[in-house]
Amino acid sequence: MENQDLEMLKESIQPKTWSETISYDTWEILKVMSEMVEGFEKLSRIGPCVSIFGSARTKESHPVYKLTEETAYLLTKAGFGIITGGGPGIMEAANKGAHFAGGKSVGLNINLPFEQNPNPFVDRNKLLNFNFFYVRKTMFMRYSMGFIAMPGGFGTLDELTEAITLIQTHKLVRFPIVLFGSNYWKGLIEWMKEVVLKERYISAEDMEIFKLVDTAEEAVKHIVEFYKTYALKPNF
Repeated sequence: MENQDLEMLKESIQPKTWSETISYDTWEILKVMSEMVEGFEKLSRIGPCVSIFGSARTKESHPVYKLTEETAYLLTKAGFGIITGGGPGIMEAANKGAHFAGGKSVGLNINLPFEQNPNPFVDRNKLLNFNFFYVRKTMFMRYSMGFIAMPGGFGTLDELTEAITLIQTHKLVRFPIVLFGSNYWKGLIEWMKEVVLKERYISAEDMEIFKLVDTAEEAVKHIVEFYKTYALKPNF
């Protein structure tokens, strides 16, 4: 590469000036506030809901898609609405289950460069679009009465570990967290037990924050039973 080309490259990747950074941050705060206000206003009216997470890449023919649809259907029949990220894959399956059960089907969609379009089973009056992942995640944490983590990638792990951390540190009122699929999650759980717990980075009680299940019935039963117990413990 010629020296002139190197200089042009260095110039193009220079960080923004501090004043530019401050100016950008000011506008971002206003945009964040706008998304927060809209989210709070709409989601405060939806009633009790469970969030279902998982891979956007899961195809309709995959067994986990069917299990997700069944889980959402049974949760809806048990009186819960369903919240998802609004996109394809597991999100679509969960919204589909809620839709055909005649319940609330909420989608918190994220605007991405490659466009994650909302799936057709989200109630259009319960669809929100976000530009900021952290605002969207705040809505999940604030308005969910339970989490079900189906098999997924980094996004699923991010949402799962944030919920566990907030409960562990008492920054969030405890709610049931379900990991669906022993074969998928067993490696992570074994690592937590054999490495993280043994090194005392977490406590044995932290491992009780979530429950591992393999059927839709188990997932729904855990959430329903949690709230039966919760209702009997007003000082929880």
